[in-house]
Amino acid sequence: MIRRLLPTIALSLAAVAPSTAAAGSLVGFASPSRNIGCYMDTTQVRCDIRTRDWRPPARPKWCPLDYGQGLIVSQRGRGRFVCAGDTALDHQRTLVYGSSIRRGPFRCTSLRSGMRCVNLRTQHGFKLSREKAALF
Repeated sequence: MIRRLLPTIALSLAAVAPSTAAAGSLVGFASPSRNIGCYMDTTQVRCDIRTRDWRPPARPKWCPLDYGQGLIVSQRGRGRFVCAGDTALDHQRTLVYGSSIRRGPFRCTSLRSGMRCVNLRTQHGFKLSREKAALF
């Protein structure tokens, strides 16, 4: 059982811990309401939400950690729900409504209607709000 979980746990940690090269570009920020917190570097962006009116999909069998508390988009593929044992909430830096932040190919924009993050190369990403989680 442990051997089967190791690749999954490694993938989950990779979703949170940036590579040494990307670590210098890691930035954390939050929405003005403090309901959404994000981490971004040159390899991915992840945002978690504190209070929501929607339900995430059921936790998949491959995920041994918390599931659905946030969304992530990386260098390849569409946005997806987060499988992780930590949180991206509680940052000191606030991204005011209407402002954007960018690292590598990723841009997040703080909107009154939620946080929208996109990989500008692939046009995949997500929009996270209290009302819904949209993946594209």
